[in-house]
Amino acid sequence: MVRPAYPLVTARLKLRPFAATDFEDLYAINSRPDVNRYLYSEPGDAAQVREVLDQKLGESMLDEVGQRLSLAVVRPELNRVIGEVHLQWLSREHRQGEIGFVFHPDHHGQGFATEAAAVVLRLGFADLGLHRIIARLDARNLGSARVLEKLGMRREAHFVHDEFFKGEWADQLIYAILDEEWTARR
Repeated sequence: MVRPAYPLVTARLKLRPFAATDFEDLYAINSRPDVNRYLYSEPGDAAQVREVLDQKLGESMLDEVGQRLSLAVVRPELNRVIGEVHLQWLSREHRQGEIGFVFHPDHHGQGFATEAAAVVLRLGFADLGLHRIIARLDARNLGSARVLEKLGMRREAHFVHDEFFKGEWADQLIYAILDEEWTARR
């Protein structure tokens, strides 16, 4: 079970549960075609982003397998949500989880995704007791692959044309890290 004491603070960021007041910031991210290029979602209109936010409002802890922890990533000096990170609990028996992240392009290339995702990995390993955490991504998403590599995750699989994605065949990469690998990096 994971019930963090919020906010979770890093050197430059605050991670916290989403709030109803995050709508404008979430809309600024989720309504962009470039953000949704490698996601299963399409750019959302106001009503769709409101539904997404309503779902995220209930994702602040992990009590059961299958649940997802979704955290808003805030730059304190801006007092704005610049992205999100999440952890999904995949298996109790096999102690597996999956991470993901989405950031506004104005905040790419500055290490924010790596900094925030490291917090989620720590929650998965230290608090939830996971043995292995994976990440899945479109093989063309080079920026996200770099973030995963900076976190110490290794590319374990490259599935060629495994999905018909947004009108074309796409490759998928699987990255992973084990608890002992995470501990050794710290």
